[in-house]
Amino acid sequence: MTVYGATNDSGVRTGELRRVDVVVVGAGQAGLSAAYHLRRRGFAPYRAGADGGFVVLDGDTAPGGAWAHRSPSLRMATVHGFHDLPDFELPEPDPDAPAREVVPGYFAAYEARHALPVVRPVRVLAVRSASDLPDAGTDARTGAGTDARTDTRTDGGTEDGHEVAPGGRLLVETDRGTWSTRALINATGTWTRPFLPHYPGHFAGRQLHYAAYRGPEEFAGRRVLVVGGGASAIQVLSEIATVGETVWVTRTPPVFHDGPFTPEYGRAVVAKVEERVRQGLPVRSVVSVTGLGPSVAYRRAEELGALHRRPMFDRLTEHGVAWGDEELAVDAIVWATGFRPEVGHLAPLGLRSAGGGIALTGPRATADPRVHLVGYGPSASTVGANRAGRAAVNDIVGLLGAPAPAAPRPAGPAVAPAAGTAPAAVGGREPVTVAVR
Repeated sequence: MTVYGATNDSGVRTGELRRVDVVVVGAGQAGLSAAYHLRRRGFAPYRAGADGGFVVLDGDTAPGGAWAHRSPSLRMATVHGFHDLPDFELPEPDPDAPAREVVPGYFAAYEARHALPVVRPVRVLAVRSASDLPDAGTDARTGAGTDARTDTRTDGGTEDGHEVAPGGRLLVETDRGTWSTRALINATGTWTRPFLPHYPGHFAGRQLHYAAYRGPEEFAGRRVLVVGGGASAIQVLSEIATVGETVWVTRTPPVFHDGPFTPEYGRAVVAKVEERVRQGLPVRSVVSVTGLGPSVAYRRAEELGALHRRPMFDRLTEHGVAWGDEELAVDAIVWATGFRPEVGHLAPLGLRSAGGGIALTGPRATADPRVHLVGYGPSASTVGANRAGRAAVNDIVGLLGAPAPAAPRPAGPAVAPAAGTAPAAVGGREPVTVAVR
């Protein structure tokens, strides 16, 4: 299985356990930032036949994260802010270029430039403590907690000369086998969990979430109801209003921010979101606190007269929506109602607090120091993801100590890349190819 570019999964053996120091789940902005800082702090990229190092598990078939799934109509000129990854600037793009092409291309180049061990496609099913398995026991020689199936300590201490965090190792169960790790950085984002609120009634026309929106063309000459008060709703309004009629509804009055987004303002916004996460409350997006700024899409929607907001309707009807006795017929509804964090695979760890969210201390899960969440809550932005990736790695080094050289293991048969998939060396570094057996 190659690290970047096309992948070859023909050599995967789902029954074999692979042992590393750190598993990063997700290869979007937050995951790549964390991977960069892991390399920078001395963690070696995972290689088959050796214990230790780190690996990035990505559910997509190619680089790009959520950006690869965005609407083709989203152009770089209308992107709601983007920050470079550490140590590699995004070359100045054509403002009219589709973001779903520019950013994935940039991510692919970044993975190659820094030789990051990204294994894809791999779907993470569950993360659990090795000590929670029914066959966990005690080492007869040392009295230390061990897991018979994984041959790893479960109670902290040292293992093969490496520090093991309190609680022992974590098991990351995937559709391509299981990984045993001393620490986990979760960078799964939100794109795979679009949120659709429930309203009574039934609408017979076209309904779609923003995640499935592919541009205004299919709505030409139609009346479209757009639900939501964030940047995504503004993008949809600014596009559909050029070819059809739009009606905008939001649950609460939209918040507009007329002034500049200064560093001081940004810190104040992040602090508000961070406080909720610290208390273990369900996260709010950073954008929900910043308000709507004077973006290209916002100015276009304003010029088209598409920003006349109506309050949320009471119910759906066969032909549209209704407020009390007033009914409005529409041809389609676009739900730009946001996303929720993709953290279901962490459920076996019991991280959720009584408040309904996962409490964090910085990027670290308060309930489990082995687990870090980046791109979550206050770091759910491109600049926040970069900072959280660095902070998570610094914290892991403090928890585990400086990384030791990877310990060799007896190697099994190598897995060669599929024909035509071997990546070229970039930036003077040899590409890394991971053989996952």
